[in-house]
Amino acid sequence: MLSITNKFLLSFLVFMIANMSIAQTNKKQENIHTLIVFFDGLRPDYISPETMPNVYAFSKRGCYGKQHHSVFPTVTRVNSSSYSSGSYPATNGILGNTVYFPQIDKTKGLNTGEASEMEKVSAATGGHLLTTISLGEILQKNGAKMMVFSSGSSGQALFQNHTISGGTIINTSMILPESEKSKVIADIGAVPIHAKPNSAQHKWITDALIKYGLKIDGPLVSAIWFSDPDGTAHSDGIGATTSMASIKSVDEQFGRIIADLESKHLTNNFNIIISTDHGFVTHIGKNGIADFLINEGLKMSKESEDVVIAEGAIYVKDHNPVIIQKIVTALQSQDWIGGIFTKAAKPGDLKGSIDGTVSFDAIHWNHPDRSGDILVDYNWNDDSNSLGYKGSSFSRGVAGHGSFSPYEVHIALLAAGPSFKKSFSSELPTSNVDIAPTVLQIHHLEIPKTMDGRVLNELLNQKTNLPVLKPTKENILSKAKYSGGSYTILVKRTLLGKYKYVDYAKVTRTKE
Repeated sequence: MLSITNKFLLSFLVFMIANMSIAQTNKKQENIHTLIVFFDGLRPDYISPETMPNVYAFSKRGCYGKQHHSVFPTVTRVNSSSYSSGSYPATNGILGNTVYFPQIDKTKGLNTGEASEMEKVSAATGGHLLTTISLGEILQKNGAKMMVFSSGSSGQALFQNHTISGGTIINTSMILPESEKSKVIADIGAVPIHAKPNSAQHKWITDALIKYGLKIDGPLVSAIWFSDPDGTAHSDGIGATTSMASIKSVDEQFGRIIADLESKHLTNNFNIIISTDHGFVTHIGKNGIADFLINEGLKMSKESEDVVIAEGAIYVKDHNPVIIQKIVTALQSQDWIGGIFTKAAKPGDLKGSIDGTVSFDAIHWNHPDRSGDILVDYNWNDDSNSLGYKGSSFSRGVAGHGSFSPYEVHIALLAAGPSFKKSFSSELPTSNVDIAPTVLQIHHLEIPKTMDGRVLNELLNQKTNLPVLKPTKENILSKAKYSGGSYTILVKRTLLGKYKYVDYAKVTRTKE
């Protein structure tokens, strides 16, 4: 039998071993970092061994979310603010790439791509550029830091951490705080000139990430945003030689990131989450909403205040119901117009207050202060371009995004690292709003109730007692007649418990 002394020593030894194990576990958790990577305008069919060998290899060793969603409107700054805030436009207040603030300009919207324009919004709203808390702010409150690296627009970079929040934004046209600019230029070199493809700037921003972000004593969360293939494909088209070169360029930089982590033996210390802001389609349209309304006598002029158009958002002076109805009816008759959305008659209604429309509530656009009276989408179809890439929109230009087609909504979600399952694919619906709550969960930080997104538990390797949710499909239909025919809008959603993912909106017309 053990003596009392030996029993005490044995108990003390067990206690010490247990506490050493806890300390080691806590130390491992402290050494876990997260890197968020966005490739602007990345269609899922770009991810192949031939086109993106580094990203493709990454997709095979980690998790692949096959039902991932862009946030509508499927534009850049809507999605940079949605991922960083974990919330939809209805919550965060960024409703498009162009936003209307009449207290700043009564005649037109402001370009969210310019950080200087967004500073005007911040000043006019008492610092509430976003109307909710963001990931960077939460990290700061918990003594952690987020750094943003971007070769895209200054506005897109700003929305990823709009209050800076103790971190740094390194963008090819803006460095914040400005006090950090001279140091960054001294360490990384002068910013190269923008080009198509934007390869030199992609390398420069990756150099900055490697220097400041990929280290054990670096920021808890880093984010890097590559402006290609979006920047090149807008002007040259999907599948063009330059567009494909731009995809190869950003894939090479991602390969450098992986190689750097491996050389520093940090692979097991970094989670990497890859997404994009939207897909991409070929543009085949010739008409614009403002021109149409002016020609129809429903708007006085380009600069008139009676009806103001910010991209697809239409703001009618004094919310005149007669004018709103006339505009909706006129647009419903146009083949190039797709889904039309209006305010719900009652909160939570799925149909809009105007016949033949779906409500803002159904598509997460019902911001209490900033949403317009009408939201209009361009029509789309399944047609392929000359190089075989499916998906066309009646927007003007060469190629782009912004509409509610599945080619723009459905994107890829990839994740790998110590917190994620290996070689795993999921068919559960996910969205860019789910990224922030998942990052907070990984780092054991409280998720605010203001976040609309969910934790992607199905991708994490942690054990959970949460029930397994099964997705269901929902159709929202709304019909109306106009002179000479009828208009029907179908909005397809996937429901996962209380979470609602909008898959696409499709319009059909019947001529009489």
